[in-house]
Amino acid sequence: MSIIFEQIHTPGIAQLSYLLGDPSIGKAAVIDPRSDVDVYLELARTHGVGITHIFETHIHVDFMSGSRELQARLPNAKIFASHEGGAEGYGFDHEPVRDGDCFELGDIFLTAKHTPGHTLEHVSYLMAEIGRKDSPWAVFSGDSLFVNSVGRPDLVDDNLTEKLAKKLYDTITGFYGGLEDAVTVFPCHGAGSSCGPDIGDLKSTTIGYEKKHNPYLQIKDRKKFIQKLLKAAAPEPTYYKPMNKVNTKGPEILRGFPSVPALPVEDFKKAVEEKGGVLLDTRGMLAFGGGHIQGALNIGARTELSPWAGWMLKFDDPLLLVLSRDDQLEAVVRLLWRVGYVKFAGYLVGGMKSWDNAGLSLQHLLQMTVHALKEAGDRVQIVDVRTPSEWKAGHIPGARHFFVPDLRENIGKLDRDRTTVTYCDSGYRASVAASVLQQEGFTDVRNVPGSWQAWTNAGYPVEEGNK
Repeated sequence: MSIIFEQIHTPGIAQLSYLLGDPSIGKAAVIDPRSDVDVYLELARTHGVGITHIFETHIHVDFMSGSRELQARLPNAKIFASHEGGAEGYGFDHEPVRDGDCFELGDIFLTAKHTPGHTLEHVSYLMAEIGRKDSPWAVFSGDSLFVNSVGRPDLVDDNLTEKLAKKLYDTITGFYGGLEDAVTVFPCHGAGSSCGPDIGDLKSTTIGYEKKHNPYLQIKDRKKFIQKLLKAAAPEPTYYKPMNKVNTKGPEILRGFPSVPALPVEDFKKAVEEKGGVLLDTRGMLAFGGGHIQGALNIGARTELSPWAGWMLKFDDPLLLVLSRDDQLEAVVRLLWRVGYVKFAGYLVGGMKSWDNAGLSLQHLLQMTVHALKEAGDRVQIVDVRTPSEWKAGHIPGARHFFVPDLRENIGKLDRDRTTVTYCDSGYRASVAASVLQQEGFTDVRNVPGSWQAWTNAGYPVEEGNK
């Protein structure tokens, strides 16, 4: 009977987790589960297996681990986590894993290999057939090796970056460089994750393909490897180090979906006035611009909500949610839960329609087309809120640059008395930034739908570099 193998892709955080098992013995394992674990339970039921093993390749920094949540639903399952490298130990019950430890799941044979560099304790798992233990056909690489990239060594502790970078070089050239070209690589992340620089679009690869195309596998000098890796690092999301602490200690076990009180409009209004939570409006930018509750932060309910919530919010802040529709609650909460947000002060029952019908005040955010922006010229204050690399590659002439998460601390560098226009690549991040400016007291703020894409498609002039 063939083995079970499922790769679970979680968009937004670009995370990849795995369910593998052997139906002949009715057992399965999950590798690097996310927090909303029902997907693994449903897949296990579909395949007629029970999850007995839960493996962590390392302490994650970019998403909330689901190991404890999954184990709480499966009392007979055990969590297996690395004790290698001298890292701070996990703060919850688990089975310690060391380099060379082996695990059998019917016809599946897994071998743990210590692969430090992204973190000190990081392990990867070689997978082989039970009768061919010395000939692995796949490796679960966690955050050590990605498609076209490798894991970042600068996300845990700034004082450990150099040490981890050196260990990562040894892992990449020693362990991965020594594997057969035919071995398939199943990483913990795909394109869009900040855990590695410029991760490729494929969700799996082979050692041979990476030896040929991955620039980090082609560097045979430790110093050059480290220089290239650290130079390529994108801005680190603000929630990564706090998330690392949460996952080290062990996330709170909810045994189900996070609780979100349903607040009728008068109760919601009272909670806003009493600052009972951070007001998060998850509607699209045009709906938000048309009318929103004063003081709201706008992060639209797309998959990008997960990382941008991590950039813009604090874990300890309870959230007051405004939704496009009440039946969107579960989807929005899942996106927030995945990056550690489990405290909710409530959601507005009936959405903005109930607020409007109650005759309550609204704040507006005007939209400005790229054509109107071109015509306005230097009569407006243009703020580019994209990443530094996007800015350097090209931007609107005359614009100022402040990456969205850095905007609040640079407010004093902007003129509050001028019309201020924000843009990004498509308008999503620009609306986040515009809502921040309104929170900070800017009274004439505009967002640019289509933003950079619309500007360049219209054929308008651009500047390159750091002008």
